[in-house]
Amino acid sequence: MRRPLKFLAWSVGLVAFLFAWGYLNAHADPVVRRAEVALPDWPAREPPMRVVLLSDIHLGNSAMDARRLGRIIGQVNALKPDLVLIAGDFVAGSDHAAARVSATQLMQPLRGLRARLGTVATLGNHDERDAPDEVRLALAGAGIPLLENSATTRGPLLIGGLGDYLTGHQRIGTTLRAMQLLQGAGVIMGHSPTTAPHMPQRVALVLAGHTHCGQIVLPFYGPVLKVAPPRYMCGMVRDPGRTTIVSGGLGTSNLPLRYGAPPDLWLITLGPAAR
Repeated sequence: MRRPLKFLAWSVGLVAFLFAWGYLNAHADPVVRRAEVALPDWPAREPPMRVVLLSDIHLGNSAMDARRLGRIIGQVNALKPDLVLIAGDFVAGSDHAAARVSATQLMQPLRGLRARLGTVATLGNHDERDAPDEVRLALAGAGIPLLENSATTRGPLLIGGLGDYLTGHQRIGTTLRAMQLLQGAGVIMGHSPTTAPHMPQRVALVLAGHTHCGQIVLPFYGPVLKVAPPRYMCGMVRDPGRTTIVSGGLGTSNLPLRYGAPPDLWLITLGPAAR
């Protein structure tokens, strides 16, 4: 009788340890990943600029509350970025009522972002499905412009922002036409990286999130959360003429756990291509 009880106790202890480990991983400060990307249409005589890419805040589940978001925003400000870009999924879960409440809590911490050229955002699938109006209001209240198949400029950078692909709001052609009306080095930001390989060759940089880098990455199996083509699941991908950067995000989807895929943000230095 003692042996089964001992085995049960060890099993319960192991499960508790693994849960605590994943929970702490999900609540850790994001890893700062760094990249330098040369853009061929960077305006002459413009100095490089520092851009922070954030995604997948997922405010509202036990891995992200306003207090943790405020701490992360302090971490972002300490990097002294010229510009902050947020690639969607501001709220968590699929509970519409809870998501609407979470959206109202976004405004105050997001107001704390400090970047010389401000912050620009796009929406994600959770935003569009669960609380689109509330997220839009929160971003407007925080002074953050929202790009939905439209474009804007910040310094030498021309930013095209896609609508969310997963909920059928993405319009690549509309976004590219909006970009053609403006001047600057072109970058496209959208929530999902799925369409990155289908971008025209003149798009030199694509920024995205959504994948959480798999969120739970198991030995010999790989990522449990498989929501994009394997090549575009995580990190920086170099294709001929184009770079894609996929953030692992700040929060979590469903379970508040992470294994082998820590929360992250990207500090990207953009500048001219070598002549």
